[in-house]
Amino acid sequence: MNFKRNIIVTGGAGFIGSHVVRLFVRKYPDYRIINVDKLTYAGNLANLADIEACPNYLFVKADIVDFDRMLALMQEYSVDGVIHLAAESHVDRSIKDPFTFARTNVMGTLSLLQAAKVHWESSPAKYEDKLFYHISTDEVYGALELTRPEGDADGRGPYGEEFFVETTKYNPHSPYSASKASSDHFVRAFHDTYGMPTIVTNCSNNYGPYQFPEKLIPLFINNIRHRRPLPVYGRGENVRDWLYVEDHARAIDTIFHRGKVAETYNIGGFNEWKNIDIVKVLIRTVDRLLGNPEGASLDLITYVTDRAGHDMRYAIDSRKLQRELGWEPSLQFEEGIEKTVRWYLDNQSWLDNITSGAYENYYNDMYANR
Repeated sequence: MNFKRNIIVTGGAGFIGSHVVRLFVRKYPDYRIINVDKLTYAGNLANLADIEACPNYLFVKADIVDFDRMLALMQEYSVDGVIHLAAESHVDRSIKDPFTFARTNVMGTLSLLQAAKVHWESSPAKYEDKLFYHISTDEVYGALELTRPEGDADGRGPYGEEFFVETTKYNPHSPYSASKASSDHFVRAFHDTYGMPTIVTNCSNNYGPYQFPEKLIPLFINNIRHRRPLPVYGRGENVRDWLYVEDHARAIDTIFHRGKVAETYNIGGFNEWKNIDIVKVLIRTVDRLLGNPEGASLDLITYVTDRAGHDMRYAIDSRKLQRELGWEPSLQFEEGIEKTVRWYLDNQSWLDNITSGAYENYYNDMYANR
């Protein structure tokens, strides 16, 4: 079958990546979507069980740091687009093991860029109708001041007058955000040096189905379900901007097809919440859906020593994306949380499989010799 486009999505078995892969496979049957994932602890092909038999979907187990493999894949499938999501992303892990983050996030991105450059420059059309789209994070910008500690009238934000915009100076504070900042710089350098068509987007915190349960929302849903402690850093005063993952996938689709080459777009929900307030919303929602008395799980909140270098506030200004490309979030946070909690409670076998580690052994054995 001849496909209109051949697109590599890196990290497509992960949380955000699986939503992007699913959207593209279903929406564009004339595109071949090549999911390249190393299947580390956070990659799970069960996330894509519903589309794995689609004729325009292909999974390849590979490490993006392997330049020769990346170049061979691009040549074999005549790749004309890269949507790069593969990354180590958990800040706590980066504090304990910064080398892994530098390897994957910096050298992996450089490997992909160079493979795309070699492949595209060898073709008669060179960079025409090609795109390297790099997904980054708002954490590269550093931290914003918490100038209104109580937020607006309902206590849910905004918590300050300042927001991250596309021209905000980079100021990363963790090994994770430093590695992402470095990869962002490499992507822009390949455009400026070689003329490669690139786009960079920086997104706020995502939540929704299929998120690995080391992150706050799925972790706490699972802990409430099992009556385990809910460890809150410091006093839970840190503020984050939250976006439902399917809205992020829609934004990626919009930007991939209509974004301007060499531009940066911020993606956010204008949806600031203190961590402690999110925890209380989760408790109310999970307890209600489980039939527990209201407030039954409040006693699970446990305040723990704050994370080293913990940024106080992130807040994304995504008006450029709304103004130029017409994208905006579709869900308010309360609606998105309701959908998210229901999904995890309805898919307890998925969650139990993840927390047991059984999925990792199963898929690693399946693809060990491929």
